[in-house]
Amino acid sequence: QIDEFSLRSTGHRSIAYHTFMNSASLHCVPSLNRWLAICLLLLWGHDSWAAEQEQSVNPGINDNFLEAGLEVGQWLERFEREGREVYDQRMAVLEALDLKTGEAIADVGAGTGLYTGLFSDKVGPQGKVMAVDIVPLFLSRIMDRAKETGRKNIQTVLGSGQSTRLPAASVDKVFICDTYHHFGYPKSMLASIHQALKPGGEIILIDFKREEGTSSEWILSHVRAGQEVFSAEILAAGFEEVTALPILKDNYVVRFRKKILLSWETPGTVGWFGPRFPESPSLNKTVEVKGKDSLL
Repeated sequence: QIDEFSLRSTGHRSIAYHTFMNSASLHCVPSLNRWLAICLLLLWGHDSWAAEQEQSVNPGINDNFLEAGLEVGQWLERFEREGREVYDQRMAVLEALDLKTGEAIADVGAGTGLYTGLFSDKVGPQGKVMAVDIVPLFLSRIMDRAKETGRKNIQTVLGSGQSTRLPAASVDKVFICDTYHHFGYPKSMLASIHQALKPGGEIILIDFKREEGTSSEWILSHVRAGQEVFSAEILAAGFEEVTALPILKDNYVVRFRKKILLSWETPGTVGWFGPRFPESPSLNKTVEVKGKDSLL
């Protein structure tokens, strides 16, 4: 007999769930209404619970981007210059992404738009590029450049430290170049990325190699962890590693794929009963039966 939905949740959600399931007020209403009440409660508390649960892993990492009087030109010279590996090897990186015409890609941490325009050309007019950043002036620069070059498939999204603010199931790929180490709240960010990706969508992660005894003092002090830690965080957020691409020297490039989870909860978020995969409604809900997951 099926008793309840599998939670796959963090401790505070499990406690909240069972507390409300066992409350007298909920047992006084019909079963369907009780489930609806729980659903609405979880949805209502999503943002506050997520914010309270996760503490920044690197406080102040983005302070210099949020200062008043930020000069875009200074960052343009820093980001788009010869000698920066991801700039010099941008065409090799673009080829490795294997973008298809008509695909939608999110450039998370787009900065001054080094890759945004390249993606735009690659996916074509039927495709879409979502440039995400926390700096409004960077996004303005990207849109100005898009207008100047006639690239109409570029959109900008002002993200936050906790979320990309991308619509659910809106992109095929998420590109994160030398930006993941700026995620102060990686669990929350990865949850928003997981939600934004279509089923089977991919993350392409590029970040600095951080190796004791090899990396520079700046890398060791600026980048909080190396590839092993960052990859583990992404795997824990509901992704699987596809392949590592040895195309760069100072940075690593790894592809991850969003798992097709047979669960009503996206990792890192409060679960809900609505459609998770619009293309496959049958995958939206699972239940726990004798410790194993089965379709509802």
